[in-house]
Amino acid sequence: MFKFLFGKKAEEAVVVETQRETFERLIKELNGALDVLDDKPTVTVNPQTGHLGLILPEHLPDEALSLPAPEPEVSEADAPAEEPASAEPGETTPEAESEKTEKAA
Repeated sequence: MFKFLFGKKAEEAVVVETQRETFERLIKELNGALDVLDDKPTVTVNPQTGHLGLILPEHLPDEALSLPAPEPEVSEADAPAEEPASAEPGETTPEAESEKTEKAA
């Protein structure tokens, strides 16, 4: 009974993946991901470093479903000017006083 509880566990053999198998698996996964895209990305290879690069569309299909619609960018020139903080009913602001004097003149 104690052999069952404290006996040696069967050790699972660790499978070491060769570099060739790693690259083949990665390429297969990458091609599988590219197959489902409607707009295919541009793939570039940097010959000096050997790195791969992807130029993806602005939004991928899964992002388009989960993200809110983009808001149009507003430049500072197009943005409405903020009105000065309103003063108490009996008080006047310096801007209001200068406008009154300009209108009176």
